[in-house]
Formats: sequence, structure tokens, C-alpha cells
Amino acid sequence: MPVETWTYLIVGFTFLAYLYIGYLSRVRDTKGFYVAGQGVPPVANGAATAADWMSAASFISMAGMIASMGYDGSVYLLGWTGGYVLLALLLAPYLRKFGKYTVPDFVGDRFHSQTARGVAALAAIFVSLTYVAGQMRGVGIVFSRFLGVEIAIGVMIGMTVVAFFAILGGMKGITWTQVAQYMVLIIAYLIPAFAIAFMLTGILIPQWAFTTSDLVPRLNQIQMDLGFQQYTQPFQSKSMLDILAITLVLMMGTAGLPHVIVRFYTVPTVRAARYSAGWALLFIALLYTTAPALAVFARYNLIHTLQGKSVEEVRQIDWFSKWEATGLLQYADKNGDGKVQIAPGDAFEKTAGKPDFKKPNLKSANEVHIDNDIIVLSTPEVARLAPWVIALVAAGGLAAALSTAAGLLLVVSSAVAHDVYFRMLNPQATERQRMTVGRWTILGALLVAGYFGVNPPGFVAQVVAFAFGFAAASFFPILLLGIFDRRMNHQGAIAGMVVGLGFTAWYVIGNKFFDQPAWFLGISAEGIGLVGMLLNIASALIVSRLTPAPPEATQAIVDHIQKPGGETAAEQSH
Repeated sequence: MPVETWTYLIVGFTFLAYLYIGYLSRVRDTKGFYVAGQGVPPVANGAATAADWMSAASFISMAGMIASMGYDGSVYLLGWTGGYVLLALLLAPYLRKFGKYTVPDFVGDRFHSQTARGVAALAAIFVSLTYVAGQMRGVGIVFSRFLGVEIAIGVMIGMTVVAFFAILGGMKGITWTQVAQYMVLIIAYLIPAFAIAFMLTGILIPQWAFTTSDLVPRLNQIQMDLGFQQYTQPFQSKSMLDILAITLVLMMGTAGLPHVIVRFYTVPTVRAARYSAGWALLFIALLYTTAPALAVFARYNLIHTLQGKSVEEVRQIDWFSKWEATGLLQYADKNGDGKVQIAPGDAFEKTAGKPDFKKPNLKSANEVHIDNDIIVLSTPEVARLAPWVIALVAAGGLAAALSTAAGLLLVVSSAVAHDVYFRMLNPQATERQRMTVGRWTILGALLVAGYFGVNPPGFVAQVVAFAFGFAAASFFPILLLGIFDRRMNHQGAIAGMVVGLGFTAWYVIGNKFFDQPAWFLGISAEGIGLVGMLLNIASALIVSRLTPAPPEATQAIVDHIQKPGGETAAEQSH
């Protein structure tokens, strides 16, 4: 059977499974809707956390970034994995012990301020919508290639599926759907990696093939022959300072992501939260230790398949012509020799930061534009693996995107329905009213995310990096100081969030939409969240020291949550 038929079968089967799980997990109360009734076993929660955290950026875009950028692309690998460890060890157990299941709830109760709660809720919505736009973009890319539909139509299909199990089952439906999605995405990632490792090196284990074979030295030599720097040469596309900034932003942003933090409230106890963090780290490691190897395989195979081949020969390759039809792969015969040339530089000039395929870049000999987001998805085709494997990778990419999108939408829903509507506007709201507001909020957030999925400000990993920068500049300092600084008060928390997020958003929007240069020490929009985070911390500490200390009761709660074991802070207050 052709790839398209296999894709319809596998994607259709997985989508039906997600919908069925969502139907079985439907809920009628807010506790089930927002924290799955706090009854999820640690192993299942670990798998759900891994699926929630490993988004389309991890599955689709990360290895593509490493393949394209070489050493410099590893910034995403280091930042995201380091950030999860930081979250699991430094923040999650303390937040779980505090007993509040949304970040704005923690901020509002820890600082005894509805204003602080409102600012945190707005920040949660902003961060989550930015992040979910990247997921919808990933969904659209998969559908456009493997099901032959426009990216906009693909985004709409993905929105419909997510809406069903997120609106009907809330966190309970999302959790058990994410367990299934993790199984799909990890199998889809590992099978082609194992197969290609064996084909290229004779070694079955990708990590072993990557570190012990001569494939990387061969790729280094090929790169140099084509005029590139060695694949493993650091700081080719970004400065050392920018690499450091992006790495730290991704780490701190991971530790401040509200859709990951809330996962630690879905288990029964603080102890279970710690166990689920360990399981999640194991499940994440399976993909993240494979990604660098898959990136090398992809880069090697793409060069081997395309470089020096005639245009007629290349366009007869099924995968090339079909990806070319999506607009994510383009070729221009600049020198008129009828052969494909891969070289340093952009193949086409850029307009508003995006390649203009009507204007070949004559300053570069490179004749092929390959979008970073298609490298992983195209790798099984380039390696000529079986059609069912290619279809399985498509299903895995969709699983990664949909699982994270669902978690992010629930954060937006909880911020609006629980933190703003119930806790600030209508404290007398019934369960039914809160559920109704939450479900309508998910639908509204999906429409916004869908628009930016069709019209993204960058490729998937880049859009997601912006979200991590916003989380690092807004949430991480306030969570850290709220847990470990007894003197931190609501005035400091508000000042920190407003200054940190405001500066970061201004820099990113100016750089990406208004051609503002990276004027602060050459740090890119992806890394500027580090500066925003430092401004947040400085503002929070200064303002809190110039204003009255929080009540003794609040400081006692801070002392309590820092101690291991015991009841939650919420239980202690009763």
C-alpha cells in the first residue's frame, strides 16, 4: 500500500483511540476537569507528563534544528532536558505540597493578592497561546504532506480532535489520552532511528551508532568538502553568549511552564509526584538521547541523496516532489547546470524573516531550501523505509503536537474559569457555571491558536522557544522566590512579572514583527528571556524590600512547604 493509505489507516486508528479515551474519561466536576481527580498513578502520570512536555518541537523540530545547525542546535536538547530536571527537583515537590493546582492560584494565595493572581493568569494565557501556536503549526505540516491537504485544513482537523477530548474530559481525558499518545510518539520515533542506524553503521542502537561509528567524522569531512564548517564545530550560527542565553532560558522556562507544573497535582500525594517526575524523566530520555543520532542520520542521508544529482533525477524522487508541493522544500537552479548544489547560506532571499521563493539568493551557491520542520518527518522517506514506518512517524508527530496542545489549552481554561472567573469575579459560581466557562474558553483559545498555527512567526521550535522565554521571564522567578524567600510580597511579585514579561515580549515582538535588531549584546529573541528573568528577579527583590513584609502566617506557610513530608499547606490552613 502507498504511504498515503497507510497514513490514513494509522492516523485514523490513533485518532479514534484518542476520541474513545476522551469519551470514557468525561467528567462533571471541576476537580476531575482540572486535576483528573488527583487519582492518576505515578507511572501513568510520568508517561502523560512526558507526552505533555515533548511537544511537536521535540518530535518534529528539535532533531531538524540539530541536523541544520550542527553543534549549535544542541542548545534545544540541553536547555529542555536540563529544565525538566530543574523543575522536578527544585520546584514541583514544593508546589505540590502548597496544594494549589494552577500557577495563578499559587501566586494569588502565596502573596494574598487578587491583582497578583490576575497578572499571573494573564501571563499563563499569553505563554500558553504562544506555545500552542507551535503545536498547531506542527499538526498542519504533517497533514499537508501525508494527507495532501492545505496546512490550514490540517490545523482545523487537529483543532477538532483536541477540542473533543479536552472539552469533554478536561484533565482526566487529557491525561489518559496523553498516555496513549506517548506510546505512539515514542514508538514512531525509535523504530526509524533503529532502522537507519543499522542501515548506515551496522549498529542497531542509535546512541551507540552515533558515538562509536565513523559516521560523524565522515559527515564532518563531507560538510567541509561542500564549504561548510565541520558539523561538530561550535558557535557557527550563534555567538557563545547567545547559546548560553538560549540554554538558560529554555531551562528556566521549562521550570516555569504552567501546563507541566499542573501535572504534579494529578497524583494523590507529594510522594507520588516525586515518583512520577522520575518516571517522566526516564520516558523523556528515550527520545532525547535518540535525537542527536537521528539528526546526524538525517543530515548525512539528505546530502547523500541530493548533492550533485540532476534535477530530473531528484524530482522523480517521490518524497522530494511531494514535500516541494507543500512549499516547505524548494529548489532553484541558480547556475543553470541542471544539478542540485548544497552549500552554505540561504537558497532564497528573505522577506519579513521568511524565504521568498520568487527571489533566489544569488549571494549563496546553495540551491535547496529545506524547512527545519520537515527533516524528521522526511527522514524515513529519504532512507527508503517501509511505507508503514513513514505513516507511523506522521502519527507520532501528530501525537506529540496534540498531547501538548491539550495540556496548554487546559491551562488557558483554568486561568480564565478558575483563577479569573471563580476566584476573582464570581466566587459564588456553581460547578456547572465554572465548567461551562472553562469549556468555552478552550474553544476560544483553540481558534486563536489555530490562526497562529496557519500564520506562525517562525518554525515550530522557534515559536516554542519564545513561549519558554516568556515563562522564564514571568513565572520562574516568582515561583522560586515564592517558595524560598519569606520576605517576598505581592508588590514585588507583581512588579517582577510585569517588568520581566513586558521587556521580553517587547523585545521578541519588535525583533520578529518590526525588524528590530538584536540590540542587547547580540542576544536573539529566543534568548532574551534570560534578561527578562534577571529584570524580574531584580525588580521583585527591590520592590519587596521597599514595601511591608508579608504577614507572619504567610511566612509560616513558606517555612512549612520547604520541609519534606507532612500535609499540604492547604491542609495545614484548615
